[in-house]
Amino acid sequence: MSAARPSSLGGRDAFLIVIICFAWAGNFLSSTLALREFPPLLFTALRLILLALLLGAFLKRPAPGQWPRLIAVGLSNGVLHFGLGFWSMKLSTTLASPAILMQSYVPIAALLAWRLKGERPATLTAAAIGLSFLGVLVLGFDPSVLQRPLALVLMLISAFFLALGTVLMRELKGLDVFSQQGWTAVVGIVPLLAWSFAVEPPALEAMRRASLLAWSGVAYAAVIASLVGHGLYYLLVQRHPVAQVTPYLLATPLLATVLGILFMNDTVGPRLWLGGAMVLGGVMAIAVREVRRIRV
Repeated sequence: MSAARPSSLGGRDAFLIVIICFAWAGNFLSSTLALREFPPLLFTALRLILLALLLGAFLKRPAPGQWPRLIAVGLSNGVLHFGLGFWSMKLSTTLASPAILMQSYVPIAALLAWRLKGERPATLTAAAIGLSFLGVLVLGFDPSVLQRPLALVLMLISAFFLALGTVLMRELKGLDVFSQQGWTAVVGIVPLLAWSFAVEPPALEAMRRASLLAWSGVAYAAVIASLVGHGLYYLLVQRHPVAQVTPYLLATPLLATVLGILFMNDTVGPRLWLGGAMVLGGVMAIAVREVRRIRV
């Protein structure tokens, strides 16, 4: 997918990007509301159960020898990324900080590709990576983040596993986006339920008490964020390089920040704005550099 040649985004593709950004930004709001009633690991497991039910008929058998990589992707993306990410969102005092911090997976993925695949980054890419991580430090000193520092740590770990899953996923062959999402869900359900059973309150009691709003958050995360958001994203990266699409998707954390201010009464301080700008600026620079590399 990433080998596609850069071409200008037409009006239809620009509209798809708008849908994706709103779908993913809305997921931060709806999930945060649902996490007031669901423990985060149980919420993640319920999301994957619904996703597996919806995609079960579309699963394709992976190529021989790819099961270990597929399981590793499922554990990285489905269990550790989503589980820790939703845990961070439950602890966070704003929508902005987890939405911005999640984007740090881009520079982390660049570093992992450098380490695991020998893709040595150019000087400008290395500088962009440094800018993003410096932005994380600045953001971390915002008063709203200092209230719950564990939320920052969990989201950074979550971003690491998303980056790892993204790098590992590049070598999966013959699986479309629905098969990848479906297998990620299937692989992650049992580990998440076991993890939830070990460290969280009883699941049945949480599900019995959950309101329609909380269950709507589960449905939104599975249907709108995953099926619609990731499905449209897959269509876009079939037509354009991933790096060409990434800068436009940086509107997602900005929209999530606005939603937090409008609906959650979030207070966003200057350190969070500055740190967020540095993180997102670094991500954009990495993407722009990648597009230029593809054009050469």
